[in-house]
Amino acid sequence: MDYGKINEAAKGYEAAMTKFLRDLVAIPGESCGEEGHIKRIEKEMKDLGFDKVVIDPMGNVLGYMGTGSTLIGFDAHIDTVGIGNRSNWQFDPYEGYETDEEIGGRGTSDQLGGIVSAVYGAKIMKDLGLLSDKYSVVVTGTVQEEDCDGLCWQYIINEDKVRPEFVVSTEPTDGGIYRGQRGRMEIRIDVKGVSCHGSAPERGDNAIYKMADILQDVRALNENDAADSTEVKGLVKMLDEKYNKEWKEARFLGRGTVTTSEIFFTSPSRCAVADSCSVSLDRRMTAGETWESCLDELRALPSVKKYGDDVKVSMYQYERPSWTGLSYPIECYFPTWVIPEDHKVTKAMEEAYKGLYGDTRVGCAATEEMRKARPLTDKWTFSTNGVSIMGRNGIPCIGFGPGAEAQAHAPNEKTWKIDLVRCAAVYAALPTVYCNNK
Repeated sequence: MDYGKINEAAKGYEAAMTKFLRDLVAIPGESCGEEGHIKRIEKEMKDLGFDKVVIDPMGNVLGYMGTGSTLIGFDAHIDTVGIGNRSNWQFDPYEGYETDEEIGGRGTSDQLGGIVSAVYGAKIMKDLGLLSDKYSVVVTGTVQEEDCDGLCWQYIINEDKVRPEFVVSTEPTDGGIYRGQRGRMEIRIDVKGVSCHGSAPERGDNAIYKMADILQDVRALNENDAADSTEVKGLVKMLDEKYNKEWKEARFLGRGTVTTSEIFFTSPSRCAVADSCSVSLDRRMTAGETWESCLDELRALPSVKKYGDDVKVSMYQYERPSWTGLSYPIECYFPTWVIPEDHKVTKAMEEAYKGLYGDTRVGCAATEEMRKARPLTDKWTFSTNGVSIMGRNGIPCIGFGPGAEAQAHAPNEKTWKIDLVRCAAVYAALPTVYCNNK
């Protein structure tokens, strides 16, 4: 395979990719409002000669290239978060800006740049005759990830009946190859009490006081050590082989965490004892932690057991309709996933990358020093659609995408043109490398 030819082809599309990305940035597209993004991506795919382009009932766009038997996926979520406080932006987040090296605007790194590189990566495969009877590719522009990561792929796999052999997540990776992420759960704890007049609180049962006890144990779960003498052992225990058979991958991904993110209560008035109290917990999970283990861990806290049937620990549900009006309810559970460092998909991605750009991360002048100081193959800090692709469904997933994690959800978001080019080149080379190594 002529890597130089692939790289030159990708460079030749820099202007087209820049225009495509700036067109997408100019269209607001928060979760459940992505129609404009989807229609613009559909047009680009059709204009570039994709063999088939489908918008499914949920509103995801799927573009197919090639006719080979092995289906390889390239995923980009195309919804964005809002802009937050407008005064924090130094430029219009939807008009954006462009310099010789950068493109600014909401969604440039997280992660409209990913769909741009994936679409043009498939185009390069076609231009250079890399498509063969061995493989075909599907490029997915997926919806509602910012609201409920992975929901889109639950629909694609279960309802569209599309199941690639492996999927490349094009979320931003700062020039690196990412092979996993911690998972997360959105958990709720509800506590019941009995109200009474505030002048005689002893007549009631204050739910807020009960919750205060529980929150101290939740905090201990996050902050404590795991010594034998510690009653509430901290989540750091999962890095120890004594408690976790998957401790090696847990150390790679990092320990789990739990924090209280919201609190609610009910009370007849400000002059009464509260008769209920509830909290939301953000729970990040490492390797070896599951839906059941995380809920059971909370139910086993001393204060939760103390208050018995007055406490309920549960998981949130997501039921918000997509931009097409379709609702696809799911638990707010986003499992940890990690692909082994010696997996054939990991090795194929590393081979394709190194064939094009060498053994270290690369970037532009503003990013290269920071990138080269980090290992080429690493992991995400945040969550991605991989929670469904691999976490729930066992389809191998690997990450490589334009832009930077630190730009995600931040004001003055930007990406780099050279990242778009290099990612498109790696995407174009990867399927051939993978199929040749099978």
